[in-house]
Amino acid sequence: MATPYVLPSLTRISALDTTPFTVSALPRDAWATGDYVACVVDQAPTGHNELELATGRMRPVMKGQRFIGALGERRATLSGTGDWRLADADGRMHLLTSAGLMGKLSSKAPFMPDFLEVAYAGHVHLGGAKATMAHGIPDVPHARFQIPTVLVTGTSMSMGKTTVAKTIVHRLKRRGHRVLGAKLTGAGRYRDVQTMSDAGADVIFDFVDAGLPSTVCPPDVYTKHLRTLLSRMATEPADVAVIEIGASPLEAYNGMPAIKAIHDAVCCVALVASDPYAARGILETADMHPDFVCGPATNTDAGRNLIEQLTGLRSLNVVDEATTEALDELLEENLTR
Repeated sequence: MATPYVLPSLTRISALDTTPFTVSALPRDAWATGDYVACVVDQAPTGHNELELATGRMRPVMKGQRFIGALGERRATLSGTGDWRLADADGRMHLLTSAGLMGKLSSKAPFMPDFLEVAYAGHVHLGGAKATMAHGIPDVPHARFQIPTVLVTGTSMSMGKTTVAKTIVHRLKRRGHRVLGAKLTGAGRYRDVQTMSDAGADVIFDFVDAGLPSTVCPPDVYTKHLRTLLSRMATEPADVAVIEIGASPLEAYNGMPAIKAIHDAVCCVALVASDPYAARGILETADMHPDFVCGPATNTDAGRNLIEQLTGLRSLNVVDEATTEALDELLEENLTR
């Protein structure tokens, strides 16, 4: 079906690409997180000016274009923060992620380019009812998630967790495992789990598959959606899961509830740290017991030595080819214990 609207990746769980829909404005008291909304690029784009499509391809944005986004919230410590609830009466909002996460920008890091500002054109309606992300989620019976899991978590956003996750996926595939890749928390982007797929993951999931535009929401709401997602993941015939927790466990993305929910399945924890002191800080503030530390903190002997001095944990620069054998041995040891 031809549509005058660009459909970013947050719409990938919907039928908007094949089902006729209408657009009409709703009063603010009828808005909610996860609603699909039509937006108009009514001024020349600057700064962030691309949309991520369901295929993962990035499409440049031009003045006059229309696209469908989803109302949500972002709390990125190193990038920007925003919330649809902050939008003024005129309905102007910002593109908080290229996947179509929509909200009013409240702050951004000085080094970040401008976030695309757009006009609200109305809510998407299917069959006379407003379309939401939750409507695209199939009903699944509850199933206990117990696939042996390598958990990848970190001390902050943008520390290389996805790079570590894809490296681990690649090593596990090289050793003949059927791998499930997933990202349980964060702000809507498809790129991270697609990266795991590119590395060889046989099947991928993220929180969008549970109907969430981001995981900044009340813990009880997140836990309800997560239960559905884990039940879907549990039915996959995977030997091992590689699961990334976006941002850090202590941020607003519900990282700790996610870790708690999969705790019994976790057999190996990789902590991706920005520096040795951040690694020590996570150990002191979160109930976590990593098996090893990796990431930028392990780039040099000095960093690795300081990590071991401050934390007593093993450190491993997983992107260094010289560590391939050590990483393989560590993974197999933890998966079989």
